[in-house]
Amino acid sequence: MSDRKPAGQFLDAAIELLHRVRDEEEAAVEAAGTLLADTVQRGGRLFAFGAGHSSLAAQDVVYRAGGLALMNLLTVPGVVGVDVMPATLGSALERVDGLASAVLDSSPLRAGDALVIVSLSGRNALPVEMAARARDLGVRVVGVTSVAYATGTRSRHSSGSFLKDHCDVVLDSKIAVGDAELTLDTVPAPFAPASTVVTAALMQAVLATTAATLADRGVEPPLLRSGNVDGGHDWNRRVLEEYGDRIFYHH
Repeated sequence: MSDRKPAGQFLDAAIELLHRVRDEEEAAVEAAGTLLADTVQRGGRLFAFGAGHSSLAAQDVVYRAGGLALMNLLTVPGVVGVDVMPATLGSALERVDGLASAVLDSSPLRAGDALVIVSLSGRNALPVEMAARARDLGVRVVGVTSVAYATGTRSRHSSGSFLKDHCDVVLDSKIAVGDAELTLDTVPAPFAPASTVVTAALMQAVLATTAATLADRGVEPPLLRSGNVDGGHDWNRRVLEEYGDRIFYHH
């Protein structure tokens, strides 16, 4: 047990996880970033999805200063975020068969697009079905998940498969089953989840790769600037107008 206080122990655990994904997922991050760059260069659109707290990492790359303007949030009513009441309804909806297909069939996603799906466990029906259905539609899929869940839990999808089984590229967050980094004799349950820290970092690493890859190919990456710096709004207005046919949060 570390001599550090719990706050320091948590930060150490998060830093260790970030070091692991940096070192062990380098090739996957490069592959995912290249896949998104290929999509942009070919005129495709980019989408991100996450359910519950996994949606935080997806939302973090949408309409974000320093981020790609082309990244759109794919939303499922009652699932993206924890603002639905009661909050437990969101968890229940993740287990509903057929919901993902209904959402995709009414979404702007089409062949040639790319979809990043964030799901810590990757075991629920919604992310599994969404990945499988998206690929059937000709969409390339990147999964951000903890591969440990595939051996430490059972799938809740009728196929028995996990998100990782339906992706073109898989990024492993290395989060242990249960998503809690700390234990104390005085606390009755494990606590201090780190999945948001790690998955958000993975998402930003992928998009950094995408931007750099496009630039290396002589393509200006469609990046947004902060509206809180001089000239930021004018810059963003130009980008949003130029790529308006591939941006869905601006209409």
